[in-house]
Amino acid sequence: MNTRTINKGIFALLLAVPTLFTTNVMAQELKKPTLEDLIPGGETYRTTENLQGLQWWGDVCIISGKDEVKAINPKSGKETILFTLETVNRALKAAELTELTQLYSLKFPWVGRTETLLPVSQRYAVYNWHTHTVTSRDDLPKEPAANYDYHTVSHNLAYTVKNNLYVNGLRVTDEPEGIVCGQSVHRNEFGISKGTFWSPSGSLLAFYQMDESMVTCYPLVDVTTRIAEVNHVRYPMAGMSSHQVKVGIYNPTTQNILYLHTGDPTDRYFTNITWAPDGQSLYLIELNRDQNHSKLCQYNATTGEQINTVYLEESHPKYVEPQHPILFLPWDDTKFIYQSQRDGYNHLYLIDTKAQMYPDKHAAPAGGSYRQGYKVKQLTQGDWLVQKVLGFNEKKKEILFTATKESPLQSNTYRVNVNSGKLTAVGNNEGVHNPLLSASGTYLIDRYSTPRIPRNIDIVFTMDSKIANLLVAKNPHEGLEMPSVEVGTLKAADGKTDLYYRIVKPADFDPTKKYPAIVYVYGGPHAQMISNGWMNDARGWDLYMANKGYILFSLDNRGSSNRGLEFENVTFRQLGIEEGKDQVKGVEFLKNLPYVDGNRIGVHGWSYGGHMTTALMLRYPEIFKVGVAGGPVIDWSYYEIMYGERYMDTPQSNPEGYQQSNLKNMAGNLKGHLLLIHDDHDDTCVPQHTLSFMKACVDARTYPDLFIYPMHKHNVMGRDRVHLHEKITRYFEDYL
Repeated sequence: MNTRTINKGIFALLLAVPTLFTTNVMAQELKKPTLEDLIPGGETYRTTENLQGLQWWGDVCIISGKDEVKAINPKSGKETILFTLETVNRALKAAELTELTQLYSLKFPWVGRTETLLPVSQRYAVYNWHTHTVTSRDDLPKEPAANYDYHTVSHNLAYTVKNNLYVNGLRVTDEPEGIVCGQSVHRNEFGISKGTFWSPSGSLLAFYQMDESMVTCYPLVDVTTRIAEVNHVRYPMAGMSSHQVKVGIYNPTTQNILYLHTGDPTDRYFTNITWAPDGQSLYLIELNRDQNHSKLCQYNATTGEQINTVYLEESHPKYVEPQHPILFLPWDDTKFIYQSQRDGYNHLYLIDTKAQMYPDKHAAPAGGSYRQGYKVKQLTQGDWLVQKVLGFNEKKKEILFTATKESPLQSNTYRVNVNSGKLTAVGNNEGVHNPLLSASGTYLIDRYSTPRIPRNIDIVFTMDSKIANLLVAKNPHEGLEMPSVEVGTLKAADGKTDLYYRIVKPADFDPTKKYPAIVYVYGGPHAQMISNGWMNDARGWDLYMANKGYILFSLDNRGSSNRGLEFENVTFRQLGIEEGKDQVKGVEFLKNLPYVDGNRIGVHGWSYGGHMTTALMLRYPEIFKVGVAGGPVIDWSYYEIMYGERYMDTPQSNPEGYQQSNLKNMAGNLKGHLLLIHDDHDDTCVPQHTLSFMKACVDARTYPDLFIYPMHKHNVMGRDRVHLHEKITRYFEDYL
């Protein structure tokens, strides 16, 4: 090599040094995210960029921002500023109403009218942005009220004060202690989320009346007073007396109430209330307390008499679970959509009330049986499930909905033609979609995320899926050193069912090292831990712990959601057993990974996941060394009736199942370190679970740890949530 070649090599090396130095500096500048960055309530919490107040005004897209409201024409993409916070507050001040600090929560129910419904301290106020005035307002007495239900056509307003129902300022009911009107019932199970239901014209109001006087009071203690006070809640435990529900109908014109003639309401659930399009009758799904038989019933709104059992009855040896009210076709009020899992997956069925037939009993493909007294056409079918009906396109005679057709990890949008049954995908086939359908069904505001995209918002034309993009959110973790996320499948304990798992690895992962692993578990029905959404649904704490040198692992065991009825109900009458077997299969998979230290396996979960955490620590003490169980169900006989009896039956009818799943009976098995965390105002999973388990451990001479969060309910929210996750972190740092 000559001198010139050597000099060229030295020169090239000198040129490379600054680049290498810059790269190293940039790498050093990336910091690992803290709990304050990753946990809601943290001082520096990084939330994903979004468009607040996004909604439809007919077929016009509305963006209600902090300081202004914009309208977007979906055809042209043209944006128009409709009004600003300044003009709204000027009108509110002139009307002597409370001014607003932002415009996010406005509603636009009147298509073609330049009016919006404002969220003010009164129940409602209407602002006209053309005249810049408040055109309508509520001047009712300012008693502490809740459950506002404003009908935008009739302008009638229902709300509750304490346990009574009010309409337009008049008290409709005068109930004694223990009876509640106008509020959600059955502990929000069966898809119930409210207690009042206006007829289509707003001339009649259906409402729930719930008699809780026979339900045992459960004491929760308020420690903020000088002498602690007892707050009683009505809590019906499995196998005990439940509340009794009636459905009333109130006429604001005559001020009369009638109650549906449903017969004795003892041990029955009334769910999924729907008005007929003409407002002359009311439909509901009645479910027996065993939750293994449902029937759709129709009642006369004037007399309260049952018109007929609409001969849509379903039974199953395990359980049936009505979650969705019927939906009448907007172009034909003699037909409606009914959702059922009779073939093993939630699908759409078209019911034609003009085509009556003898209600023969049929065997259901997923077990059990059904009867139907009208012609029924199944609109969707397959080994996937409909998740949510978005609405209708009346012109095209189509129903739009989201479903898991692409993958159990996804939620994508489809339209099905009611006449032909033709199914068509709408928008892209990626990720998890949460769309909003315009009034005509012509357009979607398509909000979705993928493992790589934190949030994307498009306007989609439902016929050919042409797209106008509104937002591609930036990575909220930009500039931070983030761990990696992987998703895969493994076999369940039955040896045949595929289960999805997620692994989170440290940002500086070294395949030659041995890492401790933490299993984050939920495991119960109506929940899914892994999806094809942003970062595959890895939580902030998962990311934080991975960067602290742990492998974070989650597995959706049999019993979890979005996989069909058989997948879910395999846990019937034995909650925690089959789920635990699947989680152990996940740990066996972990132990076979060369970078996992099989002697340092931890587990953490909350609520149902708290039950799973405790159960895994007790049933498999040689596998799990450290656990943190939050708000755990310890004894299913202490849990509430509607949820508990659906999956476990009653303690009287299933004593063996309750005995096997009672974790107090295994308190002597505890070998590792277990921390139980409970909120002292938990009215979902009452503190008795944790306290009774601590007593069982004392009797068995085992030694778990305990931490209480005062004045929180079933989870720790707000600023204290960071404290919670720091507490959990320290426990694993100390012992794993």
